[in-house]
Amino acid sequence: MSDDDVAELRERAANGDSDATDQLVELAGERGDIEELRRLAAAGSGDAVDVLVELAAEQEDLDELRRLAVAGSGDARDVLAELTGEGA
Repeated sequence: MSDDDVAELRERAANGDSDATDQLVELAGERGDIEELRRLAAAGSGDAVDVLVELAAEQEDLDELRRLAVAGSGDARDVLAELTGEGA
């Protein structure tokens, strides 16, 4: 997918196109693009949060898991507890 295609998806997502948001989440997950996923999560994408939790768990990124847990992700809290024995 070209940079122009991604820019178009971002524009569509910003205008409320959930299909565009879903595509961006999928692309960002495939690329491991944490910043894109954070941006999408901040815009309200629960799927982006889910992918962030998955990536953070795979990388054992405790700081990211803590950040997500504090932001309200129960999945992040659960994974963090599994990895460390602590909560948020």
